[in-house]
Amino acid sequence: MFQVVKQEVFLIAALLMAALAYAVEGSLLHGGRAVALVATGVLVLTIILASVRVAHHAEVLAEKVGDPYGTMILTLSAVLVEVVILAIMMSHEPSATLVRDTIYAAVMLDLNGILGLAALMGGLRHGEQSYNDDSARTYSVMILTAMSVSMVVPEFIPREDWRLYSGFTIGAMVLLYGVFLRMQVGAHSYFFSYSYPEKRRRKGLPEAPHASGSRGLSIALLCVGVVIIGALAEVMSQTMNVGLKGTGAPPMLAALLVAAISASPEILTALRAALANRMQSVVNIALGASLSTVILTVPVMEALALYSGQPFQMAMTPVQTLMVFITLIVAAINLNDGETNAIEGMTHFVLFATFIMLSLIGL
Repeated sequence: MFQVVKQEVFLIAALLMAALAYAVEGSLLHGGRAVALVATGVLVLTIILASVRVAHHAEVLAEKVGDPYGTMILTLSAVLVEVVILAIMMSHEPSATLVRDTIYAAVMLDLNGILGLAALMGGLRHGEQSYNDDSARTYSVMILTAMSVSMVVPEFIPREDWRLYSGFTIGAMVLLYGVFLRMQVGAHSYFFSYSYPEKRRRKGLPEAPHASGSRGLSIALLCVGVVIIGALAEVMSQTMNVGLKGTGAPPMLAALLVAAISASPEILTALRAALANRMQSVVNIALGASLSTVILTVPVMEALALYSGQPFQMAMTPVQTLMVFITLIVAAINLNDGETNAIEGMTHFVLFATFIMLSLIGL
């Protein structure tokens, strides 16, 4: 028991912080902008720490069940955190563009930030890193299809038909994910795995250690972590609104914050995998998270829009559409040969830096 408490110090701290935040919520919201901004920073840090533990327990489960189920658990846990935070923020301060901007930011962060940095660092350490190019092609075409249907085509849908197209989008995303899931865990599961038997035998590398811990305990703590994150996000969304009101902060800031919180554990996992010369894990995490973000977040949020009767602005801006298509074209060129290197990583990371710059100037 003591060992579990010691390992879960981040979750326990997050639970105590959530209790404290609810106790002094009124003071935080009426203490002025400085107090609200400091509180937001502390709450965001606490949410990230809790997310790291959620990702850890997802990794434990992933290690026990193996790929491709393992990667699916990792990406689904991140999407779950994102959807919870988004739903809570939308309930307090409805924004027509928050969902769109968050999905866009998440895709940029996953494809250009995580993949770019991991390929860059892994390439500098190991040179060319191998992976299964079938997985990259499958993920890329799915991301392109899902984003086009849900975030490009809506620009041309008449406003009076938004309900009809929202319902269609929900059905299309569910169908896409259903077929993809069957493919990922069925006959084509080998698309998403890669082994290095020659390398392990040649260098005498030891087998990766198996994750320790009870499967049931990991499931329970993962669920507890998500609940704690939701509680923290409840207060964080309100303090952030108070702190940023009237500051002229870029509209993308809130969306970028949500995307960064949900992706923070994935960043650590992907970087560790790249430095350990396991590029397949990086590809699965970065592209799988992007696909899951679009294909799962869109139907959930569209369903909420239909329920509330208030449509979201899902069509991307021209700049966002251009950045997405440039990213997917670069990814298609870089990920077509089964190997990554530092130059390919740098191209994606430059695109990520461009995305940050455009966000800071309000585009």
